[in-house]
Amino acid sequence: MILDSLDHIDTYRGVHPRIWEALQLLRTDLSGLADGRYELDGDRIFYMIQTYTTRPVNDLPEAHRRYADIQCVLSGAECIDVGELARMTEVEAHPERDLWLYRGRLDRLTMTPGRFMLLFPQDAHAAAIAVDEPAACHKVVIKVLLD
Repeated sequence: MILDSLDHIDTYRGVHPRIWEALQLLRTDLSGLADGRYELDGDRIFYMIQTYTTRPVNDLPEAHRRYADIQCVLSGAECIDVGELARMTEVEAHPERDLWLYRGRLDRLTMTPGRFMLLFPQDAHAAAIAVDEPAACHKVVIKVLLD
């Protein structure tokens, strides 16, 4: 898992070619896009614009095996709980959606505009958690195929 400022995107140029391409998207203004799915490179790189109200708890972290997630809050704020997949217990699997749900120990991180989080298959994560009280959050989640 990587948590960093958008100002440091160039640091990640050599991580993975598709991740680098996806990170470039964060340099553009996405704030005016309607909620929904958008393709950058078919199913290899796509992103979802989401608007929702954060909630007090999200106690069912998820992980993905084929895709990395890049999450970036466009407006508002949220907490994302993260944990090492190796320390989690699987409770539900949806391989057709590249989605596995877990229980286990998590650490809380706060996401605000200007920061991004890069989550790899070894990272369990539970997003959309309220910082203090439930509030509006507008964000982009970029999915990057790692195969």
